[in-house]
Amino acid sequence: MRLFLLASMAAAGAYAEDTWVTSKRIWDQGNHNAFTDLIRFQDRFYCSFREADGHVGGDGRIRILVSTDGEKWDSAALLAQEGIDLRDPKLSITANGRLMVVAGGSVYRGGPKLLARQPRVAFSRDGREWTATQRVLGDGEWLWRVVWHAGKAWGASYNAMTGAEWTLKLVSSDDGVVWTKVADLAVPGRPNETTVRVLKDGTMTALVRREGGPNGSTNAWIGTAKAPYTDWKFQETGMRVGGPNFIELPDGRLIAGTRKYDLERKFAMTVLADMTASGLDPFVAFPTWGDTSYPGLLWHRDMLWVSYYSSHEGKTSIYLGKVKLPAKARR
Repeated sequence: MRLFLLASMAAAGAYAEDTWVTSKRIWDQGNHNAFTDLIRFQDRFYCSFREADGHVGGDGRIRILVSTDGEKWDSAALLAQEGIDLRDPKLSITANGRLMVVAGGSVYRGGPKLLARQPRVAFSRDGREWTATQRVLGDGEWLWRVVWHAGKAWGASYNAMTGAEWTLKLVSSDDGVVWTKVADLAVPGRPNETTVRVLKDGTMTALVRREGGPNGSTNAWIGTAKAPYTDWKFQETGMRVGGPNFIELPDGRLIAGTRKYDLERKFAMTVLADMTASGLDPFVAFPTWGDTSYPGLLWHRDMLWVSYYSSHEGKTSIYLGKVKLPAKARR
């Protein structure tokens, strides 16, 4: 297990003296292992990700690992659907106490060109035995992450198969299967991967990836709304993201995890960043390179646990990091 101080980023100064990180590879058995999430369920850790032959195309399968201590990991389940690329599996706990996974269900059939897509969900009472995957929402949609609040599931679904300008909407559900549109999210620049969470004060916050349009910015947008979450205010950040996620710590700080691009040197790395309603300020860079990101975030025993994938050791593999942050940010 590696232990290192993160003084490699210019923004790390406020944290470097009392921040430490460990990182270890926990899975590499698939040809391409990527797009993670992380959760605690029934006193165990669960990590989900996609196994496939490559980054795009093929019949991706959902691998779910389980661990009692975060050190030794075993395969708990492998979810597959013939002819479907199950992508970006995200975990949540339903209002009735089941473990839920949501994933994109893409159809390629022998090539990289996307032919069709519709989200899939599955449920488990023990993390090992799962229901069959079933379709939700409509053709072309991608419900990218689900969070549960006050007995309801919430998420942002995007449709990138509608033409030049993609659409993004907030949806909710009582059971994780039947979904209703709550609001259109007016984010320009081809919005897509979006994490929404409800903060302790009841504010819903969204971190949105954007691909940009002709000559348009690709920087992420951050949005906030009060209940009933129909009136949103968005602000552009100064940073492009990929696989965005964030978490609210017990002291109210927001910490985001995402891919950070270095366009001049043409590489990417997985980072943690301080997050506000208007911006992202990276302070931790994991040992990553190239094909990387899509972190799962979990606060447990006064540490931030981070699942992610990276290709810096050759093939794309799954890693688990543990981050000890200072008791109070000095910014």
